[in-house]
Amino acid sequence: MVRPAADTPVQQSLTRAQRLDRLPFTRAHRKLLGGSGVGWALDAMDVGLISFIIAALGQEWGLTDGEKSWILSVGFVGMAIGASVGGLLADRIGRRQVFALTLLIYGIATGASALATGVGALIVLRFLVGLGLGAELPVASTLVSEYAPKRIRGRVVVILEAFWAVGWIAAALIGYFVVPGENGWRWAFVIGMVPAVYAIYVRMRLPESVRFLERKGRVAEAEAAVRVYEDAAGQPPVPSPAVAPETATPHWRELWTSRFRRRTAALWVVWFGVNFAYYGAFSWLPSLLVDQGFSLVRSFEYTLIITLAQLPGYALAAWLIEKWGRRSTLASFLAASALAAVLFGQATTVPAIIAAGMALSAFNLGAWGALYAVSPEIYPTALRGTGSGSAAAFGRLASIAAPLTVPLLLAAGGSGLAFATFGVAFVVAMVGSLFLPELRGAALEEE
Repeated sequence: MVRPAADTPVQQSLTRAQRLDRLPFTRAHRKLLGGSGVGWALDAMDVGLISFIIAALGQEWGLTDGEKSWILSVGFVGMAIGASVGGLLADRIGRRQVFALTLLIYGIATGASALATGVGALIVLRFLVGLGLGAELPVASTLVSEYAPKRIRGRVVVILEAFWAVGWIAAALIGYFVVPGENGWRWAFVIGMVPAVYAIYVRMRLPESVRFLERKGRVAEAEAAVRVYEDAAGQPPVPSPAVAPETATPHWRELWTSRFRRRTAALWVVWFGVNFAYYGAFSWLPSLLVDQGFSLVRSFEYTLIITLAQLPGYALAAWLIEKWGRRSTLASFLAASALAAVLFGQATTVPAIIAAGMALSAFNLGAWGALYAVSPEIYPTALRGTGSGSAAAFGRLASIAAPLTVPLLLAAGGSGLAFATFGVAFVVAMVGSLFLPELRGAALEEE
């Protein structure tokens, strides 16, 4: 046997996942983050728009609180189904395919909503919108998480979630400038068709997950995808060992095996509490301000100001998640959200409403960012989309219940009781977060 000379470098073999983890953040990562983030922002824009449109339709169509609740909640029914099915499909047919399909579905359904002439038609279309919206978010976060270098993976996913603020701000601007005009709500829905067009870009330009490609035996595609990122970093490729294609099909029941039971239960509790509090508060916020005597335009203005506070909330979460870790950041932001919710429910003056609303907006959305960072990384590749999607689907049950519960809470004890209830939901979510594994700086599990 001929041994290599002592000064001859021996090329180390790394898996393709390890090759991605060792890279710095490059222009290829920025392209993926920006491309996925635009889709995320468009999702947020649609969710935000309906809260402004409901406030306007409440006056134009004379809607009851019950009718408003059903229009809001039926979208979340679709989101629950979409998140569950979309996550499973992402593990079976690919992250990129499902991402593009969901954008197409909810973009077309949103545009069709502009033609609605009654509550029944709008409810059907909002259900279809929800199917697309629900599936898109866990799939996008999974795709970005699987490409991000492990040392900054949490931060990258929080930045992805920060695009939600961009979408909500866009929704607030459309709500302020477009919705109050003649047939303004119809034009707002037309603007909401943008995701259908963007789906073409997603399908053509964003990469498929390397881990998914390997598990499907598409090794050449996986290698080519990794080399794009290595070229962007100026690093030469290294050999990777062969990976056996998967033989089993992912199934929801695997989430409740002894290995994953505790983390699945904890994650579902967090998703449920955060969804209930967030959608209960923010879906009704413009309407609540109108009910307190503010004009439609003024309530939209205050909502826009409150929404802007999401940006510093995300920025702080993105910094802390790699300093404190996932669990500490998530728990702290949920605790702060609980306090802000109680203060908002007690606020009676405009400065107090805006200050408490901004605090609630910042800490609540920062918690969302941390939650989306945690969700995909606590499962192995074969279950990553299924696990994230199932948790999101369970959380959507709370988002269905929240808009229906708000009128009952308001009737029983006003906004003070409603926001105290949201505070309790945040506390429950905080307790759940303490049982999640801490994976700061760890590589994603493959098996």
